[in-house]
Amino acid sequence: MKRTLVTASLMAAGLFSLPTLAADIEVSVTNLTHGNHFTPLLIAAHDADSHLFQVGTEASAALQKMAEGGDIADLDAAVIGNAGVTSANPAMGLLAAGASVNEVMLDTGDNTHLSIVAMVLPTNDAFVGLDGWEIPTEAGTYTMYVNAYDAGTEANDEIINGGGMSGVPGIPAAPGGDGGANGTGVMDNSENSNVHTHPGVLGDMDPAGGMSDLDSRVHRWLNPVAKVVVTVK
Repeated sequence: MKRTLVTASLMAAGLFSLPTLAADIEVSVTNLTHGNHFTPLLIAAHDADSHLFQVGTEASAALQKMAEGGDIADLDAAVIGNAGVTSANPAMGLLAAGASVNEVMLDTGDNTHLSIVAMVLPTNDAFVGLDGWEIPTEAGTYTMYVNAYDAGTEANDEIINGGGMSGVPGIPAAPGGDGGANGTGVMDNSENSNVHTHPGVLGDMDPAGGMSDLDSRVHRWLNPVAKVVVTVK
């Protein structure tokens, strides 16, 4: 009896408590760019020690695969293998500029943090990224504006050549059909090979040549590139 009273007193004083689990959540993602697409999104709930990416560190092979070619399979498998939960490709394909994917439901279980990634097309290795956001335990709606990051794994030459495999230079495609051709390539003098804030693209206005295959009037952006709304039930 005395032990029960002591435990109750500690709980009332806030000195002892049972672990609080994150609730079910509903997620929406909006593409805020003018003319870029997001490749299939990966929305993941995981523990505090897990990361899909970390700014200032070298990209994993799985992140490189996503950032250069839009392939989220390895990142998805890593989250699932570590007892996380995911929604892979909730938009059922590309997410166009101005478009949203809504009502993505996740039963987070005992996972406490949320991460989101998707490649930005057309780029060499840019991706939209939310890293390890702590999911509130209090019910409500929370809004975040999310930046694009450079994986640091490929030079930003801005040449569209169908590339997309890890380590193969070039941009897979311009999904809007608004890319150019025959660019000579942008000189990328970056010495930062870690994940870092993406500087955006330069582009030009010559669809049949110039230094870039990207259109500066369509494909350039300033951060943030996405709006994320999370509703905790």
